[in-house]
Amino acid sequence: MKKLTTFLVLVMLIAMIVPSFALAENTAKHGEISGKTVVSGLVSLLIWPGIGQYVNDNETKKNVTHAILGLTGIFRFWSGWDALINRQGGRWDGKI
Repeated sequence: MKKLTTFLVLVMLIAMIVPSFALAENTAKHGEISGKTVVSGLVSLLIWPGIGQYVNDNETKKNVTHAILGLTGIFRFWSGWDALINRQGGRWDGKI
């Protein structure tokens, strides 16, 4: 048990040292919330992530990435929020 705890503490310390900006460049540009973005946010949250990004006219690579990551349930919340605020671009080459 002590080895596991020590290992987890070490991993957390390393994670705190590595700056987040070194992992991916943020290219996001926020739009304005409108009726269209509210609908696209709900569609991404309730139906499938990626559809809301498509409605907001995001690049195809972002639409596909959100659709694939939609297989994880928690990503639906991020994708819904992303569509609601009409965020263009983002991290990981503008895909997230």
